[in-house]
Amino acid sequence: MVVDCHTHIRSASVENLDASEHLGAADVVDKCIVLASYGYGEPARTVSDDATEQINKHLSQYVERYKQKMIGFAFIDPLTDSVGVKNLNASTEKLGLKGLVLYCSQSAFHPAHTRAMRLYESAQDLHLPVFFHNTPVGQRGFLEYAYPFLLDEVARTFPELKIIVGNMGFPFYEQTLCLLAKHKNVFADLSVKPGNVWHIYNIVISAYEQGVMDKLLFGSAFPAAKAEDCMESLFGFNKLLTGADLPVVPRSAIQSIIERETLKLLGIEK
Repeated sequence: MVVDCHTHIRSASVENLDASEHLGAADVVDKCIVLASYGYGEPARTVSDDATEQINKHLSQYVERYKQKMIGFAFIDPLTDSVGVKNLNASTEKLGLKGLVLYCSQSAFHPAHTRAMRLYESAQDLHLPVFFHNTPVGQRGFLEYAYPFLLDEVARTFPELKIIVGNMGFPFYEQTLCLLAKHKNVFADLSVKPGNVWHIYNIVISAYEQGVMDKLLFGSAFPAAKAEDCMESLFGFNKLLTGADLPVVPRSAIQSIIERETLKLLGIEK
């Protein structure tokens, strides 16, 4: 089964959403995880509790409409969304959402903040995976909250919590690889930029040499890229390096990333 573990829909409102582009990009995969998003580059603190509720509601409506393929992750800011944190079970179960996505860098909070840790405890009890989309975006992203090493405390405290490090922890890839090797329930979203061959090669060869290929999950980060293009880039970078006298990653190892049983690993029912 091919699962795209990282996509976004462009609009927070189903009424204004043209689903055709997202659906078209997801046509080559079997399942697609859709992360609730408040808008690229926008600080989460500008989003009220009511707006957050609407964002998650619209996402729920979208994934329900295409439930044979789509799986939704709810957006919660543990420092401002007290309602969502206290009623995590009710809010996710009612909306049919299967996980959480946090934007620590854009929301300006430490991943191991006390209130965030309470959220993770509830998520672990409810078997909800948590996707950390901590990539600093533009000047509004807080770089000090984007370090993957900050998730080490979370993973130590909640060893049964399924954690996904978004975008391989960009730009701190080596920290992410260390986390993958240390914690059994920490995974990384291998979202790649098609065409950045050298960049893709270095990430994948490092994961291969460190023995953590089984912790990489396929993702496109749509609309930043499309799943089909990401697959072509992963399968193609070895060919482009022919004659360069560099180590290669076996095609079977790359195929295992793309065909990973991601939902099973994350404890998500199909």
